[in-house]
Amino acid sequence: MSNDITLVLGATGNTGQRVTARLRLRDTPVRAASRSSRTSFDWFHPAGWDQVLRDVTTAYVVPVPVPGPVHDFVARAEAAGVRRLVLLSGHGADDWGDSAFGLDMRSAEDAVRGSALEWTTLRASDFAQNFDGHPFRAPLAAGEPALPAGAVPEPFIDLEDVADVAAAVLSEPGQHAGRVYELTGPRGLTWAEAVELISRASGLPTACRRVSPAEYTATLVQEGWGQDEAQHLTEMFVLLERGTAAWTSDDVATVLGCAPRTFEDFALRATAAEAWRC
Repeated sequence: MSNDITLVLGATGNTGQRVTARLRLRDTPVRAASRSSRTSFDWFHPAGWDQVLRDVTTAYVVPVPVPGPVHDFVARAEAAGVRRLVLLSGHGADDWGDSAFGLDMRSAEDAVRGSALEWTTLRASDFAQNFDGHPFRAPLAAGEPALPAGAVPEPFIDLEDVADVAAAVLSEPGQHAGRVYELTGPRGLTWAEAVELISRASGLPTACRRVSPAEYTATLVQEGWGQDEAQHLTEMFVLLERGTAAWTSDDVATVLGCAPRTFEDFALRATAAEAWRC
């Protein structure tokens, strides 16, 4: 068992809690940090960062949804003696062009690439688990999710695969240095096809209705979302409709030696957990 500490940021979030559990099963000393963890970490209160970084050699970084703070964090990590960074980013980020979506992730990628540390970037496509959590579970359970999505497929990735890859990379120093892994599911599905698979598996009478981006933003605001948050999610759909991130990758298999989980597998597990029960 190594005495080196691996810091997991966003440790109560979608990937962070899964990565933390996997590292603990590997007997890796883990410091789980978030705003609500025993070890508190807040991207907007850097005065506490040095304590969080003490004795850390490796860090798993889930960027804050605004550009900039990761640059400061990386500099503090270098000064604290951190040697490796594993960053979560978005699928196909090199091809996002002038999109307003993902400026936070692109800024974070620039920060880790520009550092003197060993780094690896994990670019994940949309999570399958977004359908049984925030932000799509409630519309699905209500029976008619209205989304600004058309015929362009999305290679939804299972969060369990993202966590498996992250834990493997974090546990294998030197083997993934300077690598960018594009993490996707085994095939693309349109959003309507994904909803149909969930409907078939769960028996939930639901179907996806297409709306315009403007309508979608307005609906989210009416539901209580902040304007910026609603616009950000809408911009994701606008970007996806360009088709630049519709492709699949073999990188999950490259790291893990096995194929990524299918969307059907997610739908079955979520149905068994009664994810859409009102």
